[in-house]
Amino acid sequence: MGDGEARSSARPEAAVLAAFDLDGEPQLLAGGQGRSWLVGEVVLKPWDGTRSALQWQAGVLTRLDGRDDLRVSVPLCTVDGQWSSYGWTASRYQPGEHLPGRWHDVIAAGQRLHAALADEPKPAFLSTRTDIWSIADRVAWDELPVENHAGAEHLDRLFTARRPVDGVAQLVHGDLTGNVLFHPGLPPLIIDLSPYWRPPAFASAVVIADALVFEGAGADVVAPMLVYPAFPQYLLRALIFRAVTDHLARPHLRRPDADNPYEPAVDLVIDLAATSR
Repeated sequence: MGDGEARSSARPEAAVLAAFDLDGEPQLLAGGQGRSWLVGEVVLKPWDGTRSALQWQAGVLTRLDGRDDLRVSVPLCTVDGQWSSYGWTASRYQPGEHLPGRWHDVIAAGQRLHAALADEPKPAFLSTRTDIWSIADRVAWDELPVENHAGAEHLDRLFTARRPVDGVAQLVHGDLTGNVLFHPGLPPLIIDLSPYWRPPAFASAVVIADALVFEGAGADVVAPMLVYPAFPQYLLRALIFRAVTDHLARPHLRRPDADNPYEPAVDLVIDLAATSR
């Protein structure tokens, strides 16, 4: 199969199980966008990226394995030494579940992850990705013109409130919110690494943006993060990131203000940005 050539289906077929030397009936796992399957002690899930990105990710996760402050899903090879088969990847199963409302614990796990990733070099493929999340990320950081996304909600207000930030970019997990799993007595399990090259505070801000916009958090969720004076600026960029992603995914969606989940979060962060100058 060529680079990035995925042929995964809704359920892993017998050829996939054979490639990873697995026996048993695949069981659909909760979460994971309904795409992850458990076979014995192995999790199978589709891979949508390129083969080179998968090989890079396998190296990073293998280097993180064995830490006592966090867990990662360590990838497994096929019987012939490949990281994927028919568009499917495998990792060993580890217990854990997403716990709603644990946003600050998610951020703390992310901070430990980012400390561990601080010396990782920037992978070349980050600059060539063209998926909607990568485009939205570049818009949020002035690497693509905002004018191309005028239909995204609240962009004018958010961009007007932005000021420069001086955080140092490094490898971060840019989608932590639903991808940190908890289990009593075990370190948090971090799954589905979504690599970006940004200051770690941006990854934390995405968690707070998700909490405010999508998960029903009140304004007080921001308070612990305000020990970092520049945090409102990262939160502005996180809201731009999510708003542009939503617009690219659903370009014709128009919502009245009363039903707009971004409105209270945008009002809040603009007020915070104004008072933190």
